[in-house]
This record gives sequence, C-alpha cells and structure tokens, in this order.
Amino acid sequence: MAGFTYDNLVTDIRNYTEVDSNVLTAAIVNRIIEDAEFRILRDVPIDAYKKESIGTLVVGQETINVPAKTLFVKSVQVYDSTSATTGANTFLEKKDMSYLQEYVPSTESTSRAKPKYYAMFGGATGVSDTTSGRLAVAPVPDATYKFKIHYEAIPDGLSSSNTTTYVSLYFPNGLLYACLVEAYGFLKGPIDMLTLYENKYKQEVEKFAAEQLGRRKRDDYTDGTVRIPIPSARQ
Repeated sequence: MAGFTYDNLVTDIRNYTEVDSNVLTAAIVNRIIEDAEFRILRDVPIDAYKKESIGTLVVGQETINVPAKTLFVKSVQVYDSTSATTGANTFLEKKDMSYLQEYVPSTESTSRAKPKYYAMFGGATGVSDTTSGRLAVAPVPDATYKFKIHYEAIPDGLSSSNTTTYVSLYFPNGLLYACLVEAYGFLKGPIDMLTLYENKYKQEVEKFAAEQLGRRKRDDYTDGTVRIPIPSARQ
C-alpha cells in the first residue's frame, strides 16, 4: 500500500467502517489517529524518531531535564571534556533512584565525581524542555562535564496541518489497522471485525519491526567479513 496522507486515512477509516462523518466526526477521527499513533510508538522502536540532546552538567546538581517530547531515554553519555562532546567518554549505567541515593547519599563536595549511573527521576507533566521529566545522576558532578542524552522522541502526529508522517508513509497498513481497531472499539462494532484488524495490525508490526532491525545490521562489505567468490562446479 502506498503511504497515507491525512485526508486519505480519514476517508479510509470511514469507508472501512461504513460510518460517515455524522458519527465519526473530525474530532473523533483525530483522537482515533492519535491513539493509534501512540500505540505504534509503544509497540515498535522506530529509528527515524531516535534523537540526541547535548548539554552540560552543573557542578553539584543532582538532576537534569530530559529533552522535550521524550518518549523514553535510551542512554546517557558523559564526556571527560568540559567543553566538547569529543574524545573519551562513558555511557552511564541505568539504575533506580534508591540505588543512586544509597550510592551517594549526599551532594556535598566530598562525594562529587564524574557520574557513573543515572535513574529516571519522574516529574513529567508535559512535552516541553521543562515538563518532559528529569533524570538523576550519581555521583553528583564535580565538574561541568558535557553530556549527550540519546532518546526516542514523540513525533508530531498526523493532522490536517501535518498531512504526512514517517509512520503514515512507511507503515501505512499498520497505521490503518491500528486506527480501525480504535474505531471499532469506539463504535462498539462487531467483535469479529475488531479481532480481524487487531490480527492484521500485529502481523504488520512484526514485518515493520523486522525492517527496522534490518536497517541496523551491517552488510558483508562493511563488517570486516572477507567475501571470497566460490567457483561453480562447472568451472
């Protein structure tokens, strides 16, 4: 299936369910699409939405803001340098807050060092730089180290003003089936139709996930494997 535009998808949702805009109003369809998109984000790690954010740790500061529109943090990288994200660096090991508090019970200068661990600190109330939540590091920084947060971002959703997205273009079947599951749930439609599209959605997720994994693999010409031509028996 070719990719969807917003208008194409809205039309197909109404056509497949055989329910017009008097019931499936624009507001309801937008909510169906939004719920379907978030389901896809939870079900499949999408490489196109991987981002990184660069910042500077503050001496003695235990927590930092996660980037705006963070779905989840994948890793935190801290550099030895206090001025550039180049050279020697380490990836922090993820722990929970109780571990960090036991490991470094104080922010006093005698307990400060280059961080080794991080934990999600919570506090997310929105999607901006100051409301996406925080993470804590330990030990508390003893210098202004540069850092990178690698994360999966929440993309702008499909809408009348954002007429195509990565998912609508490259995962159109999955998006349609996810929308139809949401639509039949809203309409309290036949359970056999909901089950049909749920199964179709899961099949598309399996294929799409395999494609994402395939993009991460290195081919035989770049992974150091020597490729030796094998002559056929006829030669």
